[in-house]
Amino acid sequence: MGRIHNIEGKKNKMDSLRSSVFTKHARSITVAAREGGGNPDYNAALKLAIEKAKADNMPNDNINRAIKKGIGAGDGENYEHITYEGYGPGGVAMIIDVLTDNKNRAAGNIRHYLDKAGGNLGTAGCVSFMFERKGALFIAKDDNSDEDKLMEVALEAGAEDFVAEEEGFEIITAPEDFAAVKEALDSLNVTYLSAEISMLPSTYTAIDAQHKKALEKLLDQLDDDDDVQNVYTNLEQA
Repeated sequence: MGRIHNIEGKKNKMDSLRSSVFTKHARSITVAAREGGGNPDYNAALKLAIEKAKADNMPNDNINRAIKKGIGAGDGENYEHITYEGYGPGGVAMIIDVLTDNKNRAAGNIRHYLDKAGGNLGTAGCVSFMFERKGALFIAKDDNSDEDKLMEVALEAGAEDFVAEEEGFEIITAPEDFAAVKEALDSLNVTYLSAEISMLPSTYTAIDAQHKKALEKLLDQLDDDDDVQNVYTNLEQA
């Protein structure tokens, strides 16, 4: 499947874009705190947003400042969640999640990126039927990894699927079971390559090398945009 390898590559790239990454995390934390309160023990979305920020080495001061902004302790922009759907180079289906204080700017930028790459922005629902919303946890494999134990704990906690790959282990859950499965795995002191609610493709699209190069450039542009939080594609991996 190869998704773990792709995540590692993305995380390495994100390390070189630390300022942009921190901006994205800060927005996510602020909105989660605003919508569900500033205590991560009682706000699962905030807890996950903080964990993701810490995984990218975001300083605690930045995290606390974002939480305070969310609960009204500081002036803050009014961010809005928007999901765009469309097609990238070679007909690859794309779902793009944004968190923005200016939806006209966000829509214009997304349309520009897609058009320039040879894709197009579609209407709501045009590609989402090719994806499923799932919890996805990717655990690094090391010398101390006990595959049987990991599988047992994950499945008993409610995981739907457990797949061993060369780089590690992939655990899939229903969105509502994600927190319980992650909490169970946390007790084993595992190292996550990624742990989030994601949109996983149910069908895949294969493209040639030229289109893949254009897609990689498009994904770089989307990564660089502060409004863009997540990008999902149904690209078939080699």
